[in-house]
Amino acid sequence: MLLLATCAIPLAGAQTATKPAPADAATSTRQAIALVEQGRCKEALPFLERALPRLTDKQLRYNAAMAEARCAMAVEHDNTAIAALLLLRREFPDDPEVLFVTVHYFSQLAMRTSQELAAKAPASPQARRLEAEAFESQGKWDEAAGIYKGILDRDPGLPGIHYRLGQVLLSKAGESGPVDEARAEFEKELQLDPRNAAAEFVLGELARRAGHWEEAARHFSRASTLDIGFAEAYLALGMSLTAAGKFAEAVPPLETYVKMVPADPSGHYQLAIAYRRTGNTEGAARELALQKQVAK
Repeated sequence: MLLLATCAIPLAGAQTATKPAPADAATSTRQAIALVEQGRCKEALPFLERALPRLTDKQLRYNAAMAEARCAMAVEHDNTAIAALLLLRREFPDDPEVLFVTVHYFSQLAMRTSQELAAKAPASPQARRLEAEAFESQGKWDEAAGIYKGILDRDPGLPGIHYRLGQVLLSKAGESGPVDEARAEFEKELQLDPRNAAAEFVLGELARRAGHWEEAARHFSRASTLDIGFAEAYLALGMSLTAAGKFAEAVPPLETYVKMVPADPSGHYQLAIAYRRTGNTEGAARELALQKQVAK
């Protein structure tokens, strides 16, 4: 398998390669790891799956989880591989090797799944959408747009496709290009899915670019209502209200934003402006100080 050839994972504690015999969890694990290093994953994996939950030594848990992830991916036991990777991410979140291996394993899983989708349902909207997204990643906007339009010709009521098409049309137009066609796609998306916060947000951005502050604020407000965790919508709403001269109305969404994203200096700056224009000089000074602090 590709992983065994390309993802060399450091494993400590290798012993003489013999099939693990019944023993305590630590001994069984070290013997299983030795088998993994020889590529004997089918023999090693059952022992690793049984032993890992009982391991208490941190380094051995690390090595065992790495070995389990490697073997599970090699023999296409996806659930086991994902469980091992999640354990590694939970217990060793800052480890560079964990981050590296997670990227590679999930990339391989995604590639294998996309190939399975293309083989089993090549004409499905899902397979066609993956093809279009691949064209998007290459900057081939016309090809991607053609696929999205083809999907809509076959199933005009399919949610999400008008949104993707609108994004492609915006990318094709660039920062200063015409946006009417793209805007129409986002509006069609909202007709199909009125709870699409992303479509509301993009319509707000288009209105903000055109200097239509109140229209922008309405879209951003709707986006933040539909998705209360949509941090960017609160910032954009506050900025639009500030630009419209509605400083008091801008304060609550900007306060929400700086609580959600305290490390963003732009949020503190925008809130400082709103505070100052509403007479809250102490709050403005505090936010400017925070802006400087987080911008270092």
